[in-house]
Amino acid sequence: MPDDVIVAFANTGKEREETLRFVFECGSRFGVRIVWLEWRDTKPCFEEVGFNSASRNGEPFDAIIAKKKRLPNWRERWCTSMLKLEPMFAYAKSLGWKKGEYAELIGLRDDEGERILRGFAKAEETGRRVGYPLANAKIRKADVMNFWRKMDFDLALEPWEGNCDLCFAVPKAIRLARIRRNPSCGLWWNQKEVERDGFFDRRVRVADLMDRVERHPDMFDTAEFDEFDAECGDGCGYGEAAQ
Repeated sequence: MPDDVIVAFANTGKEREETLRFVFECGSRFGVRIVWLEWRDTKPCFEEVGFNSASRNGEPFDAIIAKKKRLPNWRERWCTSMLKLEPMFAYAKSLGWKKGEYAELIGLRDDEGERILRGFAKAEETGRRVGYPLANAKIRKADVMNFWRKMDFDLALEPWEGNCDLCFAVPKAIRLARIRRNPSCGLWWNQKEVERDGFFDRRVRVADLMDRVERHPDMFDTAEFDEFDAECGDGCGYGEAAQ
């Protein structure tokens, strides 16, 4: 990479272990330095970590919930804004970069047009510059899959499993399938709902999802899921971070 290109990964503490391993492998195998960041309730609002020291039990997410005194939810999806975007912006600022003078390059594909349009609109509202090099190169999902089939490593997750282990932004059927595949993934999310006497998704509590899987462990067929992409960033806005 050119010296003025920074590759960054922001860890919320709720990323799958497979995701953390994949980020590490990409940096190691492709010879690219990846800056690992986590949100902190300090100035600047980030700490630089690494594969071994990265949080794995939701610690940054816990801290932001404590600061906000409520859970992110279907109306206030500030988990992406504060846990991923804010640390990256703060890191760029620490390098002397000023917002609007550098470009954020985001890996959305050509077949993710609606997300790209939303991204451009949000960037214009907040005075940021964004670019989508995969979309510019007309790269579609099939191209990405063909690339990884030729490699000797990949993310090692099913498309519906996602990176955030039980993101509330994905459909209920997918969350049920994730709990079925990994029953323990709902424990942290349920604990937060109990502690805050709140909910991430007004339609259903995490405890109800876990109970449904326990009562009907073989009901959820993942083969018929509609195609979808990574949850983070889709519909989550930077403007929410300061609220």
